[in-house]
Amino acid sequence: MRLTRRGRTVSWVAGGAAVLVLGVGGVGAWVYKDLDNNITGADVDAKLGGDRPVNLSPGSKNIMVVGSDSRDGANAKYGRDLTTMQSDTLMVLHIPANREWATVVSFPRDSWVEIAACDKGDGSTSSPHQAKINEAFAIGGTSGEVAGAAACSIKTVEANTGLRIDSFMSVDFQGFKGMVDALEGIEVCPEQAIKDKDALLDMKAGCQTVMGETALGYVRTRYAVGDGSDIGRIGRQQEFMEALAAKAKSKLTSPTSLYDFLQSATKSLTTDEDLAGIDPLYDLASELKGIPSDRLTFLTVPNYPREADVPADKANVVWQYPQAADLFTSLAGDKEVDKKQLQARTRKDLVYASTVRVQVLNGTGVTGRAAAVAEKLRKAGFTVVGTGNAPENSDRTTVMYPADLTQHAKVLASRLPDTKAARSADATAGVVTLVVGSDLDLAKLR
Repeated sequence: MRLTRRGRTVSWVAGGAAVLVLGVGGVGAWVYKDLDNNITGADVDAKLGGDRPVNLSPGSKNIMVVGSDSRDGANAKYGRDLTTMQSDTLMVLHIPANREWATVVSFPRDSWVEIAACDKGDGSTSSPHQAKINEAFAIGGTSGEVAGAAACSIKTVEANTGLRIDSFMSVDFQGFKGMVDALEGIEVCPEQAIKDKDALLDMKAGCQTVMGETALGYVRTRYAVGDGSDIGRIGRQQEFMEALAAKAKSKLTSPTSLYDFLQSATKSLTTDEDLAGIDPLYDLASELKGIPSDRLTFLTVPNYPREADVPADKANVVWQYPQAADLFTSLAGDKEVDKKQLQARTRKDLVYASTVRVQVLNGTGVTGRAAAVAEKLRKAGFTVVGTGNAPENSDRTTVMYPADLTQHAKVLASRLPDTKAARSADATAGVVTLVVGSDLDLAKLR
């Protein structure tokens, strides 16, 4: 299958195992048990704590998928000076309660977000701080256990999106190569030659079938192709995995090929305990199989270069609000997202956080509350022009704005859980006014 257009099959987000274990019914019972024993189950519940988002749509599922590039064992050659587990790819698959559509959301690994406080597995706990989103996997995986790495990623994704993560899947480098090799490669068509020493990649231009190290290098390479962004790499990864899943469904007809493929897939797979087995993965794949091709949507969290808010940061991206918040709210409410509409809004209504001038007024009666909120807003890129006390205390946090700052107010309000923006004739000209009420949980300010 050539990667010249976006595929229409469920990608690796359903898992190199989840979609592809559909073929396991054709192998013998002893093979079934062998494959079942390959899958590693990780208990993450104890590490997640109780302060988590509520699933607002019972019956729907959010599955976090991580492409892990741990440098242990055979993976050591893929990087130097890496002492913890690494997350190369991060996605969330949303499966609605009615099973009539599905959405895959990719999170750029350079997303600058607040990393949750996490159990590091060595007797210590990390402090909340801002960093690239993939750092969460490394912090939680300090002791080398996938359970801790996944738990920290889940906590961070939940805190920044409001989505309840129900399950997770992690696939490592070696398993990926084995799956591709069992399919005798995947055809790709790069428009220019690609040479990337870090990804162990040296490819000529034009269509060619890639296997093993070359296939892995192709999906990992970043700076050596296109604009060098993680966004471009996400697109290549999604297309490659779509093609891999499609080829597997059409090609794995012989018991030998099927066995080799499923061995690689299951040996490289770690899941939460609820998904740790052929039966639950088969059930998941069966649910996905019935989704119409035109109702499967691949999205990337709306974002822009953080340099627009922090000129010195040329390496990271920040999520674009209110579009990102609207995306998460829709999925939390089990509502299908129109990709074209989201992209149109992302292009048309781009407002950098740094252009939003905010004055913060304390309506809680608690000394220092306005200053604490102002500091967190500054870290998020907003321009805070002043702090003070509100005329009276309030139970509700509110955002007030003059008529010409509607979009700016929406950007601010979307960062505050359950907060609405209201136009006011009394609003101070040129600024958006945030009145901090007693209901505001500072830890949930996005």
